[in-house]
Amino acid sequence: MTAAAVVVSCLTLLPVTSAAAAPAAVPRPGATYLVTISLPPLRPVLPVVRSGGSGGLAACEQALERSAGQSGLPRLAVVGASFTAGTGPENPDRAWAVLLAEMLRWDAVIYGVPGAGYVHPGLGHRGPVAAEISRIGLRALAPTLVIVQAGHDDIGVPPQLERQRVAQVIALIRAEAPRARIALVTVFPGRRRLPADYQIDNAIVTAARAADPGVIIMDPLAAGWVYPRARDGLHPTVAGEVWIARKVAALLGQHGVRPAQPRAGAAGPVICDSGIPARPQARSLGPVTRTAQAGWSPPAGWPSRAG
Repeated sequence: MTAAAVVVSCLTLLPVTSAAAAPAAVPRPGATYLVTISLPPLRPVLPVVRSGGSGGLAACEQALERSAGQSGLPRLAVVGASFTAGTGPENPDRAWAVLLAEMLRWDAVIYGVPGAGYVHPGLGHRGPVAAEISRIGLRALAPTLVIVQAGHDDIGVPPQLERQRVAQVIALIRAEAPRARIALVTVFPGRRRLPADYQIDNAIVTAARAADPGVIIMDPLAAGWVYPRARDGLHPTVAGEVWIARKVAALLGQHGVRPAQPRAGAAGPVICDSGIPARPQARSLGPVTRTAQAGWSPPAGWPSRAG
């Protein structure tokens, strides 16, 4: 997206105090307000190939591989559960993994299965994550970074079994993409944080670090991630997806993962997502209108104009 008009509705605004310590005029809490934010171009025209189902994903990956020599971009692979599939806003196109790929300007292949874990197969038995990894073909993709988002759906699984499956996933990634860095996004907590949540989270983290000391761990449960949530109290809203994408990008940045620099005349990134209906297209990232809840803000460094 190069420009955005953000509609913020039903915002309860906090009192504002001026420099003279006198309360500034503020809108009435509970009312509805319109805030327009004009954002500059993030990058040039971005070809985005959308895919759906295994056949569509394969075709998208072929397009990605054909463009590799032209773009020279790093490649990202993301496999995961409902968060990666776009549950919450119910729009895979706005899932955090897609937004992350756009922020990084990397080629990407994204495969999310609601309900999948390291053990649980999830919706349509398209998981667990080891099966997702096998479907996206890491060997041919040769990614720079592989992110696995899973854990919540395995809550209640015996810790020893969870540790075994995590170690198997790390070994599979190492075998298929030996030069890739590996990052895990672990357990997202629900409304309540129960001992079983921490038990499965700890099993994932300890097994991953034992299997690969260089693994990047992003732990929503232990770090207490707070993001705008849907009514189920777990999954993110559209604003929550943005928050998670920016959080992941920041954490990856601490480990040296940086956005690709656009090159004049070079092809833009190709983003393939198994959850998005197949409709290959090249889209210009023109003005976008986005409905967001309180807590959404444009990425750092984007000037804004309120009106």
